[in-house]
Amino acid sequence: MNTTDFDRFFLNNSEAGLRNFQHIVFKTQHLLSQFYKNNTDAFNGKHPHDIEKEINALSITSNDGEDPFAVLEDIQEMIVKNSIHVSHPTSIGHLHCPPLVPAIAAELIIGALNQSMDSWDQSSAATYLEEKLIHWVSEKLKLPHTADGTFTSGGTQSNYMGLLLARDHFCDKEWNWNVKVKGLPPEANKMRILCSEDAHFTVKKSAFQLGLGEQAVVTIETDHNKKMNANVLNEEIQRLKSEGLYPMCVVATAGTTDFGSIDPIQDIAQLAKKNLWLHVDAAYGGALMLSKKHSNKLAGIEQADSITIDFHKQFYQPISCGAFFVKNKENFRYVAHHADYLNPENDEEDGLVHLVSKSVQTTRRFDALKLFMSLRIVGDKNFASMIDYTLHLAEQTVKVMSQKSNFEVCNQNPEINAVVFRYKNDNPETQNDINTFIYKKLLHTGTALVAKTKVKDQVFLKFTLLNPRTTIVDIEDILHSIIQFAAEYENRGITQ
Repeated sequence: MNTTDFDRFFLNNSEAGLRNFQHIVFKTQHLLSQFYKNNTDAFNGKHPHDIEKEINALSITSNDGEDPFAVLEDIQEMIVKNSIHVSHPTSIGHLHCPPLVPAIAAELIIGALNQSMDSWDQSSAATYLEEKLIHWVSEKLKLPHTADGTFTSGGTQSNYMGLLLARDHFCDKEWNWNVKVKGLPPEANKMRILCSEDAHFTVKKSAFQLGLGEQAVVTIETDHNKKMNANVLNEEIQRLKSEGLYPMCVVATAGTTDFGSIDPIQDIAQLAKKNLWLHVDAAYGGALMLSKKHSNKLAGIEQADSITIDFHKQFYQPISCGAFFVKNKENFRYVAHHADYLNPENDEEDGLVHLVSKSVQTTRRFDALKLFMSLRIVGDKNFASMIDYTLHLAEQTVKVMSQKSNFEVCNQNPEINAVVFRYKNDNPETQNDINTFIYKKLLHTGTALVAKTKVKDQVFLKFTLLNPRTTIVDIEDILHSIIQFAAEYENRGITQ
């Protein structure tokens, strides 16, 4: 076989490669455009086992290669049509955003260039664009000139990095102990991380991955708005110290997963000044920095030692796209490692930037390009308007629900754009069952995709209103369907 026979499989300067690329991309965009033109639902309503059966029937490979258009037709029928369509106005379940068109286009460029963001000689221009985006976000967060950051896969990785740096910084300052060289110190089982009882599960997950165990995480009760109680936090810090334990880090949440609640960052920052690392998990709420009306809700975030931001939430970027920031870039030394073949120290001395030195990943995607294209093409004003609209929609939603006797709303004053509620009937013993029934009916009739959660062991439903194309009419239609499904549930006993 001649090597030119492979030309058609790659994007390159050959006629075969260019022609194949253009044909496949054109066919792909045509199929997707046709689907979205005719799609009317957030989900087609199929049950899991039916979709599984269809996917299992697909061939994984072929001997000599298949017609790409035939493969794309299979993908259209089996994958696209069976997917959750997050761009639909009634897809309002999770922190799963509709992606911006410029960001989708950027994904094509990212895939074609295939830059690896670990060393300069694998990413060249991409290195500097990522650094530029990091500095732009740092300025938006009002971080000091010593700040720095890195793109990540999302909140889980960013929170992990925050606690990793907190752990190693504490051991360094408190005991002059180098965890990177020596491993955990003898006192490690006495180190404690404090967070609210509504903090993201990755706080505990990171704690056990870092060798501290879930027992290292001390949760602080929240108030009726699901915000951490700073007075209780202070009392808990003092209690831990009196028992010979070592509180090392406080995690404040700017946007809890269920309620979108924002902890009192300013008050927590004052307490953290007493030798505690402050990490702010703003994976959800970080986008408020672009808002014209609500950016003040992040007041105090600039005092954090580290911050999590997700761009694949309310920055409307395709998954995955997140970032991690530190107030003092010197703290990246706790994750830095030099390999002669990748990021030798003398390169840094010569001013060459290797981004692997401040990441727990080696190979990384050029996700900064998505955010760059979106910011340039969409613009600050439109970003702000979209975010502010969704917060207003959440307020409208609560008002509409409050006018209906059978709806109970947990967060009467939503801080971002999540609304947690349930349908209430006259029988407390069936509350969980009826709301679970409603959740399934909404999903499997294709009416809407909402989330199901629990509040004090009771089943609740959740609207996560990230999509600026969702209207209050969409919400009213969903509420009307909920009332109908509730009636269907109640009538089952009569008809059986």
